[in-house]
Amino acid sequence: MFANDRASKWLGMTIVEVGPGRAVLAMPVRDCMVNGHDLCHGGLIATLADSAFAFACNSHNELTVASGFAIDILAPGKLGDVLTARCHEVSKAGRTGVYDCEVTNQRGDKVAVFRGRSYTMKGKPAVAG
Repeated sequence: MFANDRASKWLGMTIVEVGPGRAVLAMPVRDCMVNGHDLCHGGLIATLADSAFAFACNSHNELTVASGFAIDILAPGKLGDVLTARCHEVSKAGRTGVYDCEVTNQRGDKVAVFRGRSYTMKGKPAVAG
């Protein structure tokens, strides 16, 4: 799935770990990612969490998409930080799932919390075998 994820790769994200119902992705905050306050753009923090969510909810190899998410930014990401999104499955029942992600910086400070809701297309693999 990562091979075709041009957005995550373009933003410099790397997969740290993926397992059943969970994923960890990291992203360095580069100069092109900071806003007018010289802080990481909140939308890019959300994108990192959303990418970790995508890998976690597709880890069962069933094509799964987001049906919505919410994010709370708790602290700024700064130029030079390495942000890490850790996402895990809270609930998966039928076609729907709920996933929580926590975004931290390299010091372990919480930057954001994210909750994603997913919808699974039963019978369709996330990655062709």
